Amino acid sequence: MHHESPIKRRKTRQIHVGNVAIGGDAPISVQSMTNTETRDVAATVAQIRRLEAVGADIVRVSVPSMDAAEAFKAIRAQVETPLVADIHFDHRIALQVMVDGVDGLRINPGNIGSLDKTRLVVEMAKDKGIPIRIGVNAGSLEKDIQEKYGEPTAEALVESALRHVSILDELNFHDVKISVKASDIYLAVSAYRLLSEKVDYPLHLGITEAGGLRSGTVKSAIGLGLLLRDGIGDTIRISLAADPVEEIRVGFDILKSLHLRQKGINLIACPSCSRQEFDVITTINALEARLEDILEPMDVSVIGCVVNGIGEAKEADIGLAGGDKRSILYYRGKQVERVENIDIVDILEKRIRAEIAERQAARHDA
Repeated sequence: MHHESPIKRRKTRQIHVGNVAIGGDAPISVQSMTNTETRDVAATVAQIRRLEAVGADIVRVSVPSMDAAEAFKAIRAQVETPLVADIHFDHRIALQVMVDGVDGLRINPGNIGSLDKTRLVVEMAKDKGIPIRIGVNAGSLEKDIQEKYGEPTAEALVESALRHVSILDELNFHDVKISVKASDIYLAVSAYRLLSEKVDYPLHLGITEAGGLRSGTVKSAIGLGLLLRDGIGDTIRISLAADPVEEIRVGFDILKSLHLRQKGINLIACPSCSRQEFDVITTINALEARLEDILEPMDVSVIGCVVNGIGEAKEADIGLAGGDKRSILYYRGKQVERVENIDIVDILEKRIRAEIAERQAARHDA
């Protein structure tokens, strides 16, 4: 059931954050941001490792002070994932983290100090091959732009972004990606669409301050879904007032739903009704918990009856159609056995892990 996406992505120049390519024909990357106190090295490293375990491509770390920069050095030494340092106002912090091995900077050149200070940052970034993200937010536009437009508008966000871009252009620096985030879906989508017409830099998508796990997921899925369907977006961050691990999971779920990128198990499950022959909801919850460590893409269908179950099972890599006391198991489109309903979770997990092991062995042999 691995359908090709009909989406034609916007052509952008390509940059690299560590070993992760962004833009061009690179897969859309998924990133998150730590919410620990950066100076607490152990807690921050632990959180980054949890993000690594669910497939995060990039992790951003806030570095608001020189003390945090010192902690960042220790963090960088203990994790593998490319790290982006989030820095405001103080160019010395940017210089320090670049010495300590940062993979990317999130700064706004117009806010980092004088042009001379910005030049120092840009020259070191250029020398070390470190890209810069210009991050514009509807809640923190420059005073003169706020006065000009009266309120945050798409045009205001784009004008702010292009102002920062022009500074980097004057310094002959082009390893840039841009975000124009807002908490309002319509404002964010309009701003990204407008910006995509004016630059060929890769775009970092996000609905900022989207909300809690449920509401933020819905807002992000709608906003980013509209943009991604237009072919806009090269890397995404889901902003949730929740465990950052959930941001990665939601990000990949959005990409999977649009057939833009597959990572992990794609569980196809019915919402359950009186036709169900086993407890579908409990089964799916148990499978999600057991299989969250799997990053190999695979379609697994679990339907509680035969009305839709057989058709879905035949299309999936592994599928199950519910039956009275015993359900029908399909493997690669063919019926292979009937399984006792009380054993469904154990049998599905065993089948899934066996399939993954077989795929990995085949790749190794190749």
